[in-house]
Amino acid sequence: MAVKELTTKEQHYADTMKEAEELVAQAKEDMYLVSHGIKEKHNKYGTYYLVDLQFHFNTPKEIMEFKPTKEENNEPQHEGMQYQIAEDGTVELDKQGEDE
Repeated sequence: MAVKELTTKEQHYADTMKEAEELVAQAKEDMYLVSHGIKEKHNKYGTYYLVDLQFHFNTPKEIMEFKPTKEENNEPQHEGMQYQIAEDGTVELDKQGEDE
């Protein structure tokens, strides 16, 4: 059973708004980015920024569409020449397409 990661959430810390915007700009280069946000937070040490990023990869439907389909035809595929095995163990080739 294959395990596929479908969604990833990341949270980054930044000291300044400029650093937070740079993190978002880098994340926007990834085609799987679906949402981003910058939150300004305060504590006794000062102001900081949390950058939330969410990535969404292939959906289960897309993954299943790329799986190889099962062969619908149950008839065996013959590659090469047809033959028959006689009771004494000898093999006779069927001469199809040849002039007799």
